[in-house]
Amino acid sequence: MAAVNPQELEQCKLEVAAGQSFREEIPDIVRQLVDSCGEGCFEHISPEPIPSREMVIDLIHRACRLLYPGYFIAGRVDLVNLGYYLGQEAVGFFEVLAQQITLALRHECLRYGLPCTHCQERGQAEAIRLMRRLPSLRAVLATDVHAAYEGDPAAKSHDEVIYSYPGLFAVTVYRLAHELWEQQVPLLPRIMTEYAHSLTGIDIHPGARIGGSFFIDHGTAVVIGETTEIGERVRLYQGVTLGALSLPKNEVEALRTKKRHPTVEDDVIIYAGATILGGKTVIGARAVIGGNVWLTESVPPDTKVFLKKPELVYKSDRSRQRPATAGGR
Repeated sequence: MAAVNPQELEQCKLEVAAGQSFREEIPDIVRQLVDSCGEGCFEHISPEPIPSREMVIDLIHRACRLLYPGYFIAGRVDLVNLGYYLGQEAVGFFEVLAQQITLALRHECLRYGLPCTHCQERGQAEAIRLMRRLPSLRAVLATDVHAAYEGDPAAKSHDEVIYSYPGLFAVTVYRLAHELWEQQVPLLPRIMTEYAHSLTGIDIHPGARIGGSFFIDHGTAVVIGETTEIGERVRLYQGVTLGALSLPKNEVEALRTKKRHPTVEDDVIIYAGATILGGKTVIGARAVIGGNVWLTESVPPDTKVFLKKPELVYKSDRSRQRPATAGGR
């Protein structure tokens, strides 16, 4: 066994002592953090718990197992165990959903001094109300799956769309969140759609109204604002923005409940990078909006809007050409 170097041992002792001195600063930092609460910083110090982001994300995955039976589990679902499988999933979904809705309602009530709404009973009632909508949601989502498959030659099957297309995942989460938004459940709808946004890059506000057979191809950087209205069989490509016009700060509150985002009618196609802004802007049925177009005014039905083709300049880089060989070869 090698002899211990006295200098190295002394250095180790000094490092341990230094580490302890750093740790001794932590209580003072904690005191400062406690003192800073209630001084303009945001916190939620309350005996009542708030909704859990992790549990809301869990709800999304539970919902997907109900909406697309057999796709997102490791086991097998067949006609023999389908009722048992859906029963187990439905009960678990109800329990978590009712709890999170209750916490969200209680949070609003206590934090903002609202009248009592019997949050626990209402949480269960709103959970069942959403669950009654699941069969019709499945039917609408089936049209979205068909739209993706029929609109994308790269899709080899409906299974591929369900398993892997970020656009379908974002739309699935949106349709769930929109139901809760319509039920006036606070917090949860935005947590849901922002989770999908963080995974896919597709930002759909749960307040938007979107018809069936909706397809977002590729999807990254798509933005659909709160008061957007989208008809049936609409197709968007990556980078499309359906947004609001920028407003002076003093006008924001007055327009918070007004229509600020465009209306897109049936059978419209909007290509990559297009930006369409304003609550009075209507894109008429069967219109086609080209890539990178910027619109703040309405477009009549059956109209194509494209940018004028830019002039391309080709310049040869002669410095990269091979020198001629001897003999002219």
